[in-house]
Amino acid sequence: MTYMPSAVLAQRKKRVRLVIRELKKLFPVAGIVLKFSNSWELLVAVILSAQCTDVMVNHVTEKLFQKYTTLDDYVNADRAEFERDIFKTGFYKNKAKHILQAAKMVKEKYSGVIPRTMDTLMTIPGVGRKTANVVLGNAYGVVEGIAVDTHVRRLSQKFGLTDNNDPKKIEQDLMQIVPKKQWFEFTYLMIEYGRKYSPARKVHLTDDPVILALR
Repeated sequence: MTYMPSAVLAQRKKRVRLVIRELKKLFPVAGIVLKFSNSWELLVAVILSAQCTDVMVNHVTEKLFQKYTTLDDYVNADRAEFERDIFKTGFYKNKAKHILQAAKMVKEKYSGVIPRTMDTLMTIPGVGRKTANVVLGNAYGVVEGIAVDTHVRRLSQKFGLTDNNDPKKIEQDLMQIVPKKQWFEFTYLMIEYGRKYSPARKVHLTDDPVILALR
């Protein structure tokens, strides 16, 4: 991890406290929107969510999870048929490959149980730090980092919390300034804000309350 200079660290800690305070005013309750009933379904949903809206993922998984009810259903799935089942989420060929490979690994190497540590979880096909953070936090209450999705990346830059563009480096920056007890909720507060107040398209300053509070 690359550590910030002390002056920058102090300034950003102060800044992120204000950001979190404003976000909590706007969103007293914030959490994952993806629908799932167990840790395997959560992993599938998070892999499908790459470059896809949570609304579309939930639409697809509503039928998917009724069709594939056990880990063995994924292990024995026909690749072409599975690709058709997840087509609407985009990048369906890679997602299908990763999910079906993941199913085999989870069954054969981990006895059908999703791992509970970052390093082990990241050995599974299709699982990077963001996915691992989401799965660990929501399935097991294990918080080893901060999930950096497109909203978190863009808003962290916009709010002056990082100068980096690489998600791994952004996560390292955020872990230095966000209190650890707030790592988990921070992601979902930022996602909620990004969706409602600051989507990727340009928004007038008057529509961006956190920026106004930071001025």
